[in-house]
Amino acid sequence: MQEISFRNDILPLKDKLYRLALRIVWDSAEAEDIVQDTMIRVWNKREDWRTFGSIEAYCLTVAKNLAIDRSARSEMYNEELTPDSQQIAEVSTPESKYERDEQLRIVHRLINELPQKQRIILQLRDIEGKTYKEIAGILQITEDQVKVNLFRARQRIKLKYEEINDYGL
Repeated sequence: MQEISFRNDILPLKDKLYRLALRIVWDSAEAEDIVQDTMIRVWNKREDWRTFGSIEAYCLTVAKNLAIDRSARSEMYNEELTPDSQQIAEVSTPESKYERDEQLRIVHRLINELPQKQRIILQLRDIEGKTYKEIAGILQITEDQVKVNLFRARQRIKLKYEEINDYGL
């Protein structure tokens, strides 16, 4: 088994942990605290690292659980993601750039309106690129539940987007 190094294997996960925590608590400072607490908890379990199937999955699970606990305790409000938080490719005209920005704003709003489990699964699968098996391990649900929730999340976003696009609602 390969030796796990905090600096080389765990520390580079901080951005993924931050994005996951931010999707749950919707507060940048709180998400940073969650990442720090996750790193401390993982460090304190350093004797057990060899027994983990995936150190990344373990870190994501710890961060998810901490974020859900803090979110439930503080009952924080959801802040919308802004198009500024995403890098957008250069667009040829100001009109097309405005249209693209508006589309992103709508999609971000629709993602923010998803139920928490669907939001987390969408984040892990479509943004972080995790497999169904990894997501199932992180969330402690079956792969079928991951697939169903992901399908429902995508379907809901698609239908709502089409409604907005077609009828301006």
